[in-house]
Amino acid sequence: MPEGWVNVFDVQREAERKLGPGPLGYFSGGAGDELTVRENVEAWKGWRLRPRQLTGNESVSTAVEVLGAPVAAPILVAPVAYQRMLHPEGETATARAAAAAGTVMCLSTLATATPTEVAAAAPGGRRWFQLYPFSDAAVTRALMAEAVAAGFEAVILTVDAPPGGKREQDQRTGFAIPPEVEIPSVAAALGGAQSFSVTRTFDLMTRSLTWDDLGEVAAEAGVPLLVKGLLTAEDAELAVAHGAAGVVVSNHGGRQLDRSVTTAEALPEIVEAVAGRATVLVDGGIRRGIDVAIALALGADAVLVGRPAIWGLTAGGTEGAEWVLRTLAEELELALALLGVASPRDLSHEHLRSPLTTRVYSD
Repeated sequence: MPEGWVNVFDVQREAERKLGPGPLGYFSGGAGDELTVRENVEAWKGWRLRPRQLTGNESVSTAVEVLGAPVAAPILVAPVAYQRMLHPEGETATARAAAAAGTVMCLSTLATATPTEVAAAAPGGRRWFQLYPFSDAAVTRALMAEAVAAGFEAVILTVDAPPGGKREQDQRTGFAIPPEVEIPSVAAALGGAQSFSVTRTFDLMTRSLTWDDLGEVAAEAGVPLLVKGLLTAEDAELAVAHGAAGVVVSNHGGRQLDRSVTTAEALPEIVEAVAGRATVLVDGGIRRGIDVAIALALGADAVLVGRPAIWGLTAGGTEGAEWVLRTLAEELELALALLGVASPRDLSHEHLRSPLTTRVYSD
């Protein structure tokens, strides 16, 4: 264990010390007043756990299957852009960490490494590709084709952007991607590397997608398609009806619509709407293995972690990111044992008390 690290928050503090104002504001900040950024974390804390005793479990395993293949724990690495701004090896280091931890690495469209480079860095790891469709359909098709050819197993279509949210920290610091940090997808869309803002990036993407386009995107990809950025049962129902293999309950880490519902609040209605017909994942505010246990008890098949993974990358490269993933998995394993279950799949609503009923006395 790196000296002084006990939990994810220790890693966060070390990462924050290493980052300048621009990158720190971009990766840690959110939209508007950043209420959703904070409330994502707090919402998981509202639930209370109901452990069962004398269940006779000699051992506990965190291993599960996600999209038909195994992971060591239901904790996947969320797609995060521009990772070479955090560490010289960027996404390739994160991919090695995910592979070492036995989980899935989701590569952002706005990565600083190509799908081919990431696959070469961690050939034994599981990989999914997150897609922002560009206005230039040829760029979109080329990105998906490269990812699939490089062994990426699924495409995650992000639907809650563009446009980008009002990210005031970026406005204050003047955050921009310098030309020496190349984003292959953006370079392809612009015809070459150049300095650009996050707003300019979103301007390159299409806003015209509809639910009827999902089938076409899935056919182009030729691999399972998940839809990321859903917060309502209505949209989850539409996603499944239009052929999505999975949905990701997400508010973009609080970076898009401030004061949107938290993912912990949205998850139960989406699980009910999907009703076992597709994989349900959730991200946003996961900082503890106990948070993972709550998400699973609410019906998620797995969670994704973004900021914790890149804090590990910033603070310690591959080893730092792997430490974060393993620590969350170890915390989950202990939570399962203390709850009296042998596997993540044994968790259910019976292990939770609603946050609405945790207060006994009124003010």
